[in-house]
Amino acid sequence: MPMLSSAFMRRAVMMSAILLAVRLSAAAAPITITADLSEAPRKLWHADLVIPVQPGEVTLTAVKWVPGNHRPTGPIQDLTGVAFRANGQTLTWRRDDVDLYAFHITVPAGVSTLEVHEDAIVTARVSDKLAMLEWEKFLLYPVGTPAREIQMQPSIKVPAGWGVGTALTPTGTDGNTTHFAPVTLEMLEDSPVLTGRYFKEIPLAPDVTPKHFLDVAGDAPEDVDLRPQFVTAINNLVHEAGAMYNSHHYNSYHFLLTLSDYAGGEGLEHHQSSDNGVGEKGYADDEHAVLEADLLPHEFTHSWNGKYRRPAGLATPDYATPMQGKLLWVYEGMTEYLGDVLAARSGFRTPEQYREDLAYTAANLDDRPGRTWRNTEDTAVAASILRSGNPAWSNWRRGQDYYQEGELLWLDADTTIRQLTHNKKSLHDFLVLFVGKGDTGPMVVPYTFDDVANTLNEVVPYDWAGFLRERVTTLNPHANLAGIEHGGYKLIYTDTPSGYERALLSVSGNFDAWFSAGLHMKRDGSIADVRVYSAADEAKLAPGERVIAVNGRIFSGDIFRDALKHAKGSQEPIHLIVQSDTYIYPIDLNYHEGEKYPALQRVEGTPAVLDDIIKPMTAVQPVSAAKK
Repeated sequence: MPMLSSAFMRRAVMMSAILLAVRLSAAAAPITITADLSEAPRKLWHADLVIPVQPGEVTLTAVKWVPGNHRPTGPIQDLTGVAFRANGQTLTWRRDDVDLYAFHITVPAGVSTLEVHEDAIVTARVSDKLAMLEWEKFLLYPVGTPAREIQMQPSIKVPAGWGVGTALTPTGTDGNTTHFAPVTLEMLEDSPVLTGRYFKEIPLAPDVTPKHFLDVAGDAPEDVDLRPQFVTAINNLVHEAGAMYNSHHYNSYHFLLTLSDYAGGEGLEHHQSSDNGVGEKGYADDEHAVLEADLLPHEFTHSWNGKYRRPAGLATPDYATPMQGKLLWVYEGMTEYLGDVLAARSGFRTPEQYREDLAYTAANLDDRPGRTWRNTEDTAVAASILRSGNPAWSNWRRGQDYYQEGELLWLDADTTIRQLTHNKKSLHDFLVLFVGKGDTGPMVVPYTFDDVANTLNEVVPYDWAGFLRERVTTLNPHANLAGIEHGGYKLIYTDTPSGYERALLSVSGNFDAWFSAGLHMKRDGSIADVRVYSAADEAKLAPGERVIAVNGRIFSGDIFRDALKHAKGSQEPIHLIVQSDTYIYPIDLNYHEGEKYPALQRVEGTPAVLDDIIKPMTAVQPVSAAKK
């Protein structure tokens, strides 16, 4: 049977009495769903549903627009072996000609329930020893019915000996199957389940109510023995987030974390939990940990900003209605800012690492030529078509820049509030009004642009509507560095990469001449991207080509760096031999400014506001004292 934590079982006992009082009537019978992950390692999962129906034509639909993905990513192509039965008979079904997520079935007379079997081919969030179930893999529901009005009765079957972690409330077990309390379809889709052979649940911040847990699964038993400094930081995070947002909008919260090189990376927000996936050694050493430092704070913040408060265009009644993302610079952008601040306040990053990360973000945006034709708002409006994994010419196309552009915008807003109020108020005062409102259970409160601007005006009168519109709708060839400058720092470039960038290059195995010659390159010299208007662009280099020699020597990162240094101040170009498809060409790279790496430099004589912003709000535990 699945291993259940003591906290898990306590919730089961507490719910047993409650369930006796909430038995649904036949007229309001829930859809029952049992997800069978017993073959999880084979990446072939199964599910059985029982759906209340009435005789006649019935249309059921799968999930298309997945909350948090901001695009139609419902895995309909992976749904296989679909069969509908009633009264022991297999029924014929037909897919809709236009809406490929919809299934049409004719229900015979005298039938009140439809039995559905499904298989799912799973290509992500699963390895030989763990699996993360996002329920949209199997969900079918009556078309046109709001998700909050549909009751669900969920269960999950897992391989023998595997643990189970989720924000759903368990009501009991039957062998390897765990049963959960009824929830709405909206909440079921919003409640993933983590299961794994090597699984551990860690209670967090025992002095805080509601209760918080870290549920972690890895590919090896030692993976779930997390470093003490990581556990200290996540305990600090619970305290710091509560202080920052002055509220909780969940009954309990579960950080679901996979540590696997095979289950894939992930960061997906939910009301009462988050689906977080990093590599097997993602938090096992300082180099990896600094790169993943903002993941948990970011997804946790979404419980307030994104789940509880949500742009009206994203607060759709079901999963077929298209989402409108024009306010993603609030949903994701403000969360990017607050998540990074929380990472520093909680101890996931040191103040120096926070500044190094911020410098790298600002420099990347400042060297983004695509900002001359596509504004920040359009990166949000077009979010569903910009989540491409192809880096080629991405600096010209632009991608999900509303994350990082939003981070700089909300840093600007924070420092502006501090300036206008002589440091008596900050963005914290806005957050108390905007995402606070006391403790509630999970709920959605939509907002508009005017709601954001008006709430800022409650903090301090100002032309906030103009402030926001200017930063998201105008075309500006340079990034918004005002928040950094108001924070007492300025963006500069040095000839030595920061510790953050060294870790980034070490873990990725890439070579970076982006801020100098304008090249993102892989270890073997392959060009991932060329910065438009850079020396590399002028030399007509292109993504997909490979540099095989530099100044007569076989390419390596060290040799290319030496060439950058020696070309500084000279007039002799850097001589490259480049492979393009099956052809080889000599190309001269006329670049003479040496290596360039971003950093933040303290501006003497100005208040260190940026340092004040990342100071803890609570008496956090010192992370350094917990190191091995």
